[in-house]
Amino acid sequence: MARNDEFFLNRWVAYYGKQFGEENLYIYLDGLDQQPPAEAGRANVKIVEKQGVKVVDAEKRRLDFLSDRAAELFAYGYEFVIGCDADEFLIVDSDAKKSLAEYLSHLKIRTSVSPLGVDVGQHLSKELPLDRSKPILSQRSYALINPRFTKASIIAKPVRWGRGFHRVNGHNFYIDKNLYLIHLGNIDYDALMNKFNSPDIIARGEQAHYKRARFGVINAISHGKEVDGDKVFRRARKIQTFFRPIYAWNKPSMLWLRWIVTLPERFKNIEI
Repeated sequence: MARNDEFFLNRWVAYYGKQFGEENLYIYLDGLDQQPPAEAGRANVKIVEKQGVKVVDAEKRRLDFLSDRAAELFAYGYEFVIGCDADEFLIVDSDAKKSLAEYLSHLKIRTSVSPLGVDVGQHLSKELPLDRSKPILSQRSYALINPRFTKASIIAKPVRWGRGFHRVNGHNFYIDKNLYLIHLGNIDYDALMNKFNSPDIIARGEQAHYKRARFGVINAISHGKEVDGDKVFRRARKIQTFFRPIYAWNKPSMLWLRWIVTLPERFKNIEI
């Protein structure tokens, strides 16, 4: 489900359409004032009543709605369902030598499986503003390992997602060794600033969140010391598996660690 996010939605359709076929994509536009993305192709696009204004209420209603739609897809006969936002791209490591569809089809998923959350951001002193005519990952080299994006994105049966797909209610999570969730919402400072000042974000009361979480990622990447991602990805999975927030046992944690990583060169070839 998305609202006022055509730039990412067009790329979302292009990426996941290549992986699974556009006819297997389901997009719900949040609000009757929305228009289908220009490059929706054969994706199933539905415009629905706005799910709410204030972020907490809207997120609960949004994920309740999407949990219901996922249950319908299982009734249609799908093996698994992926839930993610328009700026989130699930990838399988090229070292696995399988496409994303092949890899997921061979996984034995009892309830859900989670990718490792990789929060890509613009390094303000090393990277230029985003050129929207070019693939994103060819222009961005740094990310924060962020447990907020180690989400229960892939489910194998009807469940109830918690807000933001961050967890599956009543179930544990399992982090796969070859899957990553690439979050691209913080890849361009200027675009983020425009969104920060948009009427939607102000009405939802999200500006404080943007300052803390979104601009915080860009600030951490721009001023932190980075390490090779391949040297810490495995350790990050272990930390997030064994440490949980005290308020949510079925969500991952990195404790106090904020690891800035240089993305592996092989990620540069991913067409997003």
